[in-house]
Amino acid sequence: MRHGSVDYFRPDGTPLPPHDVPLNEAGCAQADAAGRLFAQAGVRFDAALCSGLPRTLQTTERVLAAAGQVLDVQCDQRLQEIRPGRLESIPREQLRAAFLGVFNAQPDIEQHRFLGGESIGELLDRVLPPFEALLQAEDWRSLLIVLHGGVNRALLARAATGQRSFFGRVEQSPACINIIDVGATDDVVLRAINLTPTQWLHEHERLTTMEALLAQYQGQTS
Repeated sequence: MRHGSVDYFRPDGTPLPPHDVPLNEAGCAQADAAGRLFAQAGVRFDAALCSGLPRTLQTTERVLAAAGQVLDVQCDQRLQEIRPGRLESIPREQLRAAFLGVFNAQPDIEQHRFLGGESIGELLDRVLPPFEALLQAEDWRSLLIVLHGGVNRALLARAATGQRSFFGRVEQSPACINIIDVGATDDVVLRAINLTPTQWLHEHERLTTMEALLAQYQGQTS
């Protein structure tokens, strides 16, 4: 899963520290809806893992509570979101490319930096080793992992292609569910991507997550 919805900006447009933002009201409802879906479907988790950032921990806890399950949530800081630079250091004319370019860049996508911060290549170096370990682990049958939009794009690409890659153009809506079926000898199948129990058809969405964030930031800084 991706974590539920959060607010990255104050009403006046001031960016909030991304490491500390909690779920907003919509994010809580999204996480609860996902948990209820797991309960209705009879899904029982053996373990739960998140990145340790508040938004992923809160999402995990709410999902489990709504699913009627009690588990100790494990945290792995290596799976935290791609790290941005400082927004105020990005020239206004470069904002669109900084917000949207990294997820659309082809080729040489690994060289591109997210908002002037961490590159896609650096993200892959960080998140793929722990994901490989999870694929090989034999101590779980059904595992709940709650991470981030950029991280999920990297892990879904690895699962789909069997190699180091990045699905920049695969959207990850707040609290969306992705289903990965893991078998023996790296037998991995993607069964579903970007399921959103609160909006199955994405009928109210016209912007990607990053387009919406750019609009919020530009609207307050214009």
